[in-house]
Amino acid sequence: MLTVEDLQEGDVVYARADLYNDGGIAELEEGALLAPAGARGVIVRKGHLEEEPGRSVFLVRFEDGARELGPPLGCWAEELRADAAVVQ
Repeated sequence: MLTVEDLQEGDVVYARADLYNDGGIAELEEGALLAPAGARGVIVRKGHLEEEPGRSVFLVRFEDGARELGPPLGCWAEELRADAAVVQ
């Protein structure tokens, strides 16, 4: 079974649950919905934080309702799915 950790840049992922702005995107209100559960996105970068080298972080651009890619969002592996099934 393919997991999010197996994915690389350019691969498609899906939001596991609704993703909200935690204040990291200054142009948007804190708490604004960034990607609804099941939203399709593409990984633009995969890495880790210096403070947590064993934990992957993914930079993902999710599609909006018009199928346009939105701004890149930092996501943890547990916030993403490798398949379209949604778990809430």
